[in-house]
Amino acid sequence: MDWGTELWDQFEVLERHTQWGLDLLDKYVKFVKERVEVEQAYAKQLRSLVKKYLPKKPTKDDPEVKFSQQQSFVQLLQEVNDFAGQRELVAESLGVRVCLELAKYSHEMKQERKMHFQEGRRAQQQLENGFKQLESSKRKFERDCREAEKAAHTAERLDQDINATKADVEKAKQQAHLRNHMAEESKNEYAAQLQRFNRDQAHFYFSQMPQIFDKLQDMDERRATRLGAGYGLLAEAELQVVPIIGKCLEGMKVAAESVDAKNDSQVLIELHKSGFARPGDLEFEDFSQVMNRVPSDSSLGTPDSRPELRAASNRSRAKRWPFGKKNKPRPPSLSLLGGHLPSTLSDGPPSPRSGRDPLAILSEISKSVKPRLASFRSLRGGRGTVVTEDFSHLPPEQQRKRLQQQLEERNRELQKEEDQREALKKMKDVYEKTPQMGDPASLEPRIAETLSNIERLKLEVQKYEAWLAEAESRVLSNRGDSLSRHTRPPDPPATAPPDSSSSSNNSGSQDNKESSSEEPPSEEGQDTPIYTEFDEDFEEPASPIGQCVAIYHFEGSSEGTVSMSEGEDLSLMEEDKGDGWTRVRRKQGAEGYVPTSYLRVTLN
Repeated sequence: MDWGTELWDQFEVLERHTQWGLDLLDKYVKFVKERVEVEQAYAKQLRSLVKKYLPKKPTKDDPEVKFSQQQSFVQLLQEVNDFAGQRELVAESLGVRVCLELAKYSHEMKQERKMHFQEGRRAQQQLENGFKQLESSKRKFERDCREAEKAAHTAERLDQDINATKADVEKAKQQAHLRNHMAEESKNEYAAQLQRFNRDQAHFYFSQMPQIFDKLQDMDERRATRLGAGYGLLAEAELQVVPIIGKCLEGMKVAAESVDAKNDSQVLIELHKSGFARPGDLEFEDFSQVMNRVPSDSSLGTPDSRPELRAASNRSRAKRWPFGKKNKPRPPSLSLLGGHLPSTLSDGPPSPRSGRDPLAILSEISKSVKPRLASFRSLRGGRGTVVTEDFSHLPPEQQRKRLQQQLEERNRELQKEEDQREALKKMKDVYEKTPQMGDPASLEPRIAETLSNIERLKLEVQKYEAWLAEAESRVLSNRGDSLSRHTRPPDPPATAPPDSSSSSNNSGSQDNKESSSEEPPSEEGQDTPIYTEFDEDFEEPASPIGQCVAIYHFEGSSEGTVSMSEGEDLSLMEEDKGDGWTRVRRKQGAEGYVPTSYLRVTLN
């Protein structure tokens, strides 16, 4: 069933229907445009949200990035950012495949519809013009017939009138004959015009208009099919990003599952462990011994009072307390204080004429020698700490870790420079054997620079190794002091003479320091490779990291190179490190370097 046969008389209906179809197409295009704007705004807001919550510091400078919680949160933000990218892809796909293409198609449909209806109206106008000509010839024929009939009656009446002259009768007969002739011509013209109109009308209703209606039907069906495909593009754009969105959601799930509370606790320990030894127990200071003495000149002059007072003062100075509020340094010895020492302590036994009470002397000592208590903040260093190259401004444990990092970085740089030196040597050998490839003398400055860098890095490696050994010995010493303090019982209140106690403490600390400095570095420092120049001779055969195809023929005539033919499949053993050479292995087992520009590489 087609429109030309079934709807041959519904010209206005078809005109309204086709216009409605084009309006529906435009409405869908407008809907998709607004949907694209919504998707773009959604993606933009998601990206702004991610940017707002991403860490502002560089990754390597932010200690929080080492915690699994922070890493998972950053990964979650990255997945949300990727999700926003997929929404942008949806918006882009809909904008190009639906908005632009359907808008262009709608414009073409409007032009085609306009052409078909213009053709139909022209055909209707021609048919109406033919009908008007038919009506005109019909009216003329009718008028001529009445005139001829009237002329015939007039001639017959004059012919029967006895009073009419012969001339009048002849004139009337001629007039009647003329009218009959004109009526006959009008009849013939009307008949011809009617035949022409019937032919045009049949052509209009059975051929011309059905063809136009069929074209409109085909146009409307194509529009409907294209609109249906546009409906499908809306879902297809979503389905294309569903796998990636699924991966984003899986990544979020993996990020959530990767939070490790135990590991974060260990990371916090590794980041902030100072390595200091815990402060020892405070000793009892017995001031009652002085109070129990008899205040007399002879008691003031006895030499036994000086060691007790001096020992009490020394013990009050030497203790550390970790919960103080201010970061104050340990007090210097009595001889370095700003005030003057009491005469009883500085000049030997007091004079009997001084008349000073022992309690007054003790009060003056306690005022001039105030114990400074260390705090946790003092263990970490103040804000104005000067950063040194050996990281001595850091706590021992943190210093050891930073030195270990610097040593590893220097070793990596050293290995890179050595690899570059070897590559430059190989390139120089190739240039010497194949002068057309380059000038060997042009490589001398780079080789000299590489050697200079190697020597500098070796010195830095030795320097950092020495610092690391010293830091590790300090950590081990502090660890040993802490353990010994935990196992040592508390001291009794009675104190020993200051000379013997100070000498024993000093000698003990010296022995401790010497024994700790003689201990070898930790295994962590020993495992770091320093010289890896000859390790390649003892390594096991490496597995290929990719495949490559020779684009050009290469004749490996120099040492270290290997020949290859154009189109030959090779195994990639080592990537180009910036020197223009790549190490490959042939199927026969031969291995060597070839120019990187001669290869088409595919990594595994």
